[in-house]
Amino acid sequence: MQFYGIRTQSNIEVCRASYTTSLSSGVEDYKFENGRRYHAYREGTYVYPNDEDEKDRLDIMHKLFEVRLEGKLHMAPIGENPQQILDIGTGTGIWAMDMGNDLSPIQPRWYKPTFRHLVPPNVQFEVDDVESDWQHSRDFDFIHCRCMAPAIRNWPRLIRQCYEHVKPGGWVEYQDLDVTWTSPDDSLKETSSMLRASLKFIEGSRKAGMEPCPGPKLEGWVKDAGFTEVVHEKMIMPIGTWPADKLLKHVGAWNHLQYTEGLGAFMMAIFTRVLGWTYEEVQVFMAMIKTESKDPKIHSMYHL
Repeated sequence: MQFYGIRTQSNIEVCRASYTTSLSSGVEDYKFENGRRYHAYREGTYVYPNDEDEKDRLDIMHKLFEVRLEGKLHMAPIGENPQQILDIGTGTGIWAMDMGNDLSPIQPRWYKPTFRHLVPPNVQFEVDDVESDWQHSRDFDFIHCRCMAPAIRNWPRLIRQCYEHVKPGGWVEYQDLDVTWTSPDDSLKETSSMLRASLKFIEGSRKAGMEPCPGPKLEGWVKDAGFTEVVHEKMIMPIGTWPADKLLKHVGAWNHLQYTEGLGAFMMAIFTRVLGWTYEEVQVFMAMIKTESKDPKIHSMYHL
């Protein structure tokens, strides 16, 4: 589901202090578990790894969204000259760098995504906990928040903070998922390993205090925070090339790639830390899922 809403003028006054949290040895003191590397800053609040394999998957995910949105970096009508943009949970930074290049096109497009070190001069990265009190000394013309379900414990609070830190007349856009898997023709059976994995992932995520399917709830949270001109769009995300529609077939190909490449990222911490599975059990289950995901007779999908 995608939502974008505009903040109207209000009399809210928020005391803000200027800050920038720079990378430190503590931030880079990573934790290694079951062959994957996890973050150290406020350890455990984000359950996906941050190693090279996950960086590659995040770049694939960025391409998936680019294809699904038909080349657009955002849907909100932010105008041609926004001055301050915040990308929450920026991952490898590829969306921010693409956005920076679009607004200040000084680098050729073929730089992305291989050369991650080539950061546009109008892009700055900061490390902080988005669920803590925001202390930005400035407000933003546009706030972008994509696929943050594995990191957020309190969505209404996050959305309220976005409202407080976007300029009157500015826009906020949330893009997140409902990972309740389904199929348009009942080809995804109850015995499916992929469906079982989805349901177990949802169960484990909620036990860990996260909402794995924020998509259907975003509209209500956004309106409750005070945003107006709220737009809600729901999009099909197929897994695999089964759709007849050319665009959805392309989306499905990229989605199958990011899903199968990312199974360890999605499952390992949730299944071992929360659900009590062993490393070996998760590995066997992932192998079953990868085999099943190649079956062209199974028409699986979820929603953005």
